[in-house]
Amino acid sequence: MKKIEAVIKPFKLEDVKDALAEIGITGMTVSEVKGYGRQKGHSELYRGAEYVVDFLPKIKMEMIVDDEMVDTVVNKVVEAARTGKIGDGKIFISDISQIIRIRTGETGSEAI
Repeated sequence: MKKIEAVIKPFKLEDVKDALAEIGITGMTVSEVKGYGRQKGHSELYRGAEYVVDFLPKIKMEMIVDDEMVDTVVNKVVEAARTGKIGDGKIFISDISQIIRIRTGETGSEAI
C-alpha cells in the first residue's frame, strides 16, 4: 500500500476529486495548507502599502491506495491539477506498512 500526498492549487480541488471518483477513489483527507516553492510568493498592495505574501494557499490531499493503483491515481491527479503555470504543486508517494480501521478492526487493504 502507498500513501499519495498531492499539494495542489485550491481551485483545482473539485476537478481532482471528480477525476479520482471516476476511478473509484472515494476516501481522502484534505487540508488547507500554505507554502511556496520556486514561485516564492508574490507582492500585493493593501491600502497603498506593498507587502510580500511569502506563503501561498494550497490544498493537501492524502489518500492510501493499493500498489497497483498508484500510477493510475498519480496520472489522474496530474491530469486534473495541471494548469501549465508555476505553482501547480507536487505529489509525494510513501510506503504504508499497516492500516487498521478502528471501528471494525479490519487491517491491510480491507481497511482502506
